[in-house]
Order: sequence, then structure tokens, then C-alpha cells
Amino acid sequence: MIHIKTPQEIEKMRESGRVAALILDEVKKAVVPGATTLELNDLAEKLIKKYEVKPAFKGYEGFPAVICTSVNEVVVHGVPNNVPLKEGDILSLDFGVIKDGWYSDMGETVLVGNEVSHEARRLVRVTKKALKLGIKKARPGNTTGDIGNTIERYVKSEGFEVVKELVGHGVGRELHEDPSVPNFGNRRSGDELKEGMVIAIEPMVIAVPMSGFGRQAGQAEIKLHKDNFGYASSHKYPTAYFEHTVVITKNGADILTM
Repeated sequence: MIHIKTPQEIEKMRESGRVAALILDEVKKAVVPGATTLELNDLAEKLIKKYEVKPAFKGYEGFPAVICTSVNEVVVHGVPNNVPLKEGDILSLDFGVIKDGWYSDMGETVLVGNEVSHEARRLVRVTKKALKLGIKKARPGNTTGDIGNTIERYVKSEGFEVVKELVGHGVGRELHEDPSVPNFGNRRSGDELKEGMVIAIEPMVIAVPMSGFGRQAGQAEIKLHKDNFGYASSHKYPTAYFEHTVVITKNGADILTM
């Protein structure tokens, strides 16, 4: 069931999103070669206490941390650990909080250090733009399929592939609500977007290499990571991910996580 939020509820979600964005910005500043993702999690936990909010992820289906940290071929939901980050790593951060009973959910891929490959920079740039294009399609009268179709067509045009096993979702009193928001699909398919709906749009992209025979089936598949929470490229290809929680308004999407 899709829940339409009232203006008052939307403002509470905006405040939740604002705090999540503030915390994630602070965590990003600590992403340097030699830092561990466990240290990033500890920092996020301290900031959660400072802002007097609750973690959205810790304890959710048993997840042990307050932030998801996914490195290189791990797309999303990676568990923080004590392995130092290396120059050139690709780190995806997925984070959210609960404030006054309302969830926020957001994410971003950051590059570690300055010696980063051109392809990694392009992967991150394309994924970030895919989110921007998806958000532009989030307006009344359009559908979740319109969002996914736009994201997939753009990502493919840049030579990359979207993850199809994981999707965006509604957000509200729960972390994951209806509707599902895939990063692929057909125009005019899925659920119609209506004013007051709040959804998380989150393109997940894999840098599947081209060969002389094009791309083979299954090259964009993912599998459960060895930490039992994260999902990684089955072929260990580089990945990136961006996410915002947005509310549908009469004028289009309004980003709540900023």
C-alpha cells in the first residue's frame, strides 16, 4: 500500500533528511587512504548521538552497523570492517536516520585519494547523472517505470549496466515502503506517481567491460558478499551508487535528503 504524506509529515521527513545529509557530509570528509570503514561507522555513530536521532540501518534485518560501506565491486549494503582504504578505491556510502519516527535514506559514491582511474571517475559521474535524470522524471502523472527507463537508457548509452536485482522504494514511517522504484523498465509501467508520495531513487551501476563480441548475458549480475549483507558484482567489476529521498510535488520532485 502506498502512503501519501501530508504537508506536515513531509516537513518532518525533510528534517530527518537534513540531519542525514549533515552527518554523511561529515563522514565523507574522513574518507582518506588508510582510514577504515569501521572508523567511518564509529564517526557516524557519534554524530547520530550528537544530533539526537536514531540509526535507520542498525538492527534492520540484523545489520550490525549504522552505515553501509561498500568498496569497489560491492554495490551496496557492505558491512564496515577494519581493512584500510587504498588510494583509488571506490567507496559507496548508504546512510539514513530516524527522527521523530520518520526515516530518511540516501547514499553517495566517493573516490579515495587523488590517484583514481579515469574509468572510475567516469563511472561515478555517470551514476550521479543517472540519479539526476531519474529525479527529473519523478513528477505527478509519470510512473515508476518512467524513472527506471530513463535511468537505464542513459546508463547503457554511456557503456555501463544497471543492477536489476535491487531497486529503490517508498520511504516514510518504515525504511522500505511501497512502491518499488526499479532502475530499469518500460515507460508508463509500474505505479503512477502522485503528489505527496515519498520515494528513494537509487541507481546502482556496474562497469561491465566490452569485448569484441559485446556484453555477454549475466555480466551485470550480483551475488551476496562474504559479509552476508552486501551485494557485489559477480565478476568483480567496479560499481557505483547514488541515492536521494524525494517527495513528489505538483512541480516535480523535491529532494528531502540535503
